[in-house]
Order: sequence, then C-alpha cells, then structure tokens
Amino acid sequence: MFVRITTDSALRPNSLRDLGMTSDSNALVSLSEFSYRKGTEIYGEKEPAEYVYQVKAGAVRSYKLLSDGRRQIGAFHLIGDIFGLENGGEHRFTTEAVVDTTVRLIKRQSLETVAESDAMVARNLLSMTTNNLQHAEDHMLLLGRKTSLERVAAFLLEMDKRLTAAGVIALPMSRRDIADYLGLTLETVSRALSRLHELGILGFIGNTQRQIVLLDRNQLASLDLHP
Repeated sequence: MFVRITTDSALRPNSLRDLGMTSDSNALVSLSEFSYRKGTEIYGEKEPAEYVYQVKAGAVRSYKLLSDGRRQIGAFHLIGDIFGLENGGEHRFTTEAVVDTTVRLIKRQSLETVAESDAMVARNLLSMTTNNLQHAEDHMLLLGRKTSLERVAAFLLEMDKRLTAAGVIALPMSRRDIADYLGLTLETVSRALSRLHELGILGFIGNTQRQIVLLDRNQLASLDLHP
C-alpha cells in the first residue's frame, strides 16, 4: 500500500525546478508526493500513463514478467531519476519500490502543456527521452556480454557511477534483483561476486554484503568487455 505524504508540494503549485528541470518561465506545476512500502507496485504494465514520476528517496525497479514466468528487470531508478515517461498512452513495464520509497508525481498532461509553450521544458523532456533510450541500449549491450563475470562487472561499474558515496556502493537491490537485471541466476551472480572478491577487486561491508567497496576499478573495468 502507498501512503500519501502531505507536504507543500502536494498543496500548492511548485516550480519544475523541483523535478530538476530548468524552465525559462519558471513554470508552476502541481506536484504530489507518495511513499510506497518495500515491494509495493507503483504502476502496472498496460495501465494508463497519466503521471511522470521522480524518485525522491529509495529506489524503484521496472520489470516485465515473461511468458515462462521469469522476471526481466529493465531498469533501476535511483534518487533523482525520472521514470514513467512513455511514448504511448500505456506503461510498458510494471514498477515496484525496491525499498521503502518516496516519489514525486506530476500529471503528464500538465508537463506536456507547459512544454508546448516553454522551449526549455521541451528540451528537458527530449533529454529525458534520449537518456532513457541510451539506458535501454546500454542494457541491451550488457545482456550481450559473453560471461557472467563480465555482466556483473558492467553492473558494478554502472552502480559505481550512480550510487557511490565515500567510496562505498550501497546497493538497495537484492542479488535476486541483480540476477533478473542481468539475465542470470541468483547462484551465478553470487559466484561472480565471490570470484571478484577472491581476485581482490572488491570487498564487502556488513553481513548483507550489499555495501561494496571497489578495491581495483581498473581490473574491474578490464572485465567490462564488449561481446
């Protein structure tokens, strides 16, 4: 279940700058904030794409269920990321909160209306769409890696760019999530992480082993090979 957070952004219009979008006219829009418990669905595949979302706290996963029951995670949306921006009228993926998560919401129609008269907002939307396309292409290349070690290395390098604080990668997602993102089994991901640890490329902090320290980025990058 989700819980609505009553804040100023839910009560009065705010600038698009609150979404990290610059605007020539400093356009005002109506933003709302909601929090979702870990594992709660934010929206489902084929539901109407009426809102655009931004992660304020926590993390979100986008996924599809395949015909054989397997889950394929297409993206992880981290703090500051905007998601749910579709080309058509329906969502192509289901999204869930990876951990307890807070998101901002803006009506898609409101955003499109502002973009029609504000060139800066229109450029922002184009940039977001381009970034989403680039991520999809990068993910396709990642799935094309020949070995599990290469896939896990590519994933860690991606998270290193997006999550590292004080030299530590604090992963919000589980190894099962990582496996479904990389098209691998849980056991294969665990073996790959153990191998990287044995090679002295990374170290673990804590019992959950979700906090990772990269000890040798150059060696890790050498494993991130194109197919």
